[in-house]
Amino acid sequence: MMSSTLDRDAVLGALKIVTDPDLRRDIVSLGFVKNLTIDSGRVSFTIELTTPACPVKDQLREQAAAAVRALAGVVDVTIQMTANVRSVSAPETGRTPLPGVKNVVAVGAGKGGVGKTTVAVNLALALARCGSRVGILDGDIYGPNVPIMLGLQTQLTTDGQRIQPAEKYGVQVVSMGFLTGEDAPVIWRGPMLHGAIQQFFRDVAWHDLDYLIVDMPPGTGDVALSLSQTVPVAGAIVVTTPQQVSLADTRRAVRMYQKLNIQPLGVVENMSYYACPNCHHEADIFGYGGGETLAQSMEVPFLGRLPVYQPIREGSDNGVPLVVSEPGSPAGRAFVTLAERTAAQISIAAHKAAEANKGKIPLIQVR
Repeated sequence: MMSSTLDRDAVLGALKIVTDPDLRRDIVSLGFVKNLTIDSGRVSFTIELTTPACPVKDQLREQAAAAVRALAGVVDVTIQMTANVRSVSAPETGRTPLPGVKNVVAVGAGKGGVGKTTVAVNLALALARCGSRVGILDGDIYGPNVPIMLGLQTQLTTDGQRIQPAEKYGVQVVSMGFLTGEDAPVIWRGPMLHGAIQQFFRDVAWHDLDYLIVDMPPGTGDVALSLSQTVPVAGAIVVTTPQQVSLADTRRAVRMYQKLNIQPLGVVENMSYYACPNCHHEADIFGYGGGETLAQSMEVPFLGRLPVYQPIREGSDNGVPLVVSEPGSPAGRAFVTLAERTAAQISIAAHKAAEANKGKIPLIQVR
């Protein structure tokens, strides 16, 4: 039976009814409740979530406030909402964590032409818009289009020791496009690709990132293998379109990440439907539901559908992505939902990794 005395135990006991919907545990046992103070009936505390991109943070705050107000003797409740993104990286992988980066997230596709880079760029910007610290690494060495989509024309600089990333719209950026001309082809064999990927990870001064989004080249090839061998990867998002030919290649891409011990965070269906801007009718011009059906059959999360919308293409061409130009549009909100669901999957993976590692003796690395 709960004590009628207004003290720390009473407040924490009341807060145990508030549950994180993704981690499926109460916020007290998860350690989310911080800085609890009680002064003459005035209760103050912080709820520290696992991502700023939590879509239910307002509901959690309201539930927590209501639970504490119900206690006898409470005259006021003040709650501050903060976030501390956890890392999925596990020490036993044998890969050294990337300095300055909590979570590396690959965005890939089984084939070209599905809008993978558009998704990667807008995902990064949506995560940043939600309050996360984000970087994007253009891992598509042969077709580095991230600078075009962000409207970036710059050269890589160094501080004498490490490469300094460029920055646009609050996102840190590194791309092979900063090293070559617009029409200069990159004609490299596998070992050169591996060296470039390693340098972009290890020799870049990434600064305090919650998420580093890696725009992967299409298909199943050298860059994915280099990624898996170079750094711990939190997971991969695979982009598809509804057509059967895209779904078949997407299935191969998901299997590739699984074989490389990179967890698929989910499948996103791009160009899922066309919404008429005048009559708002939705037309499934490339088919319907293929991405979700594939995700269910492969037992990976389905992260949502993104529409065919002309300003997405225009923004990519003009260097002003949709999440910057039209964040409140239905397509802009779809990218924000993708960011929230991606962040949730990373939080779940980080929680599972932490639970699995409890009680394990960490490996001692001999240098």
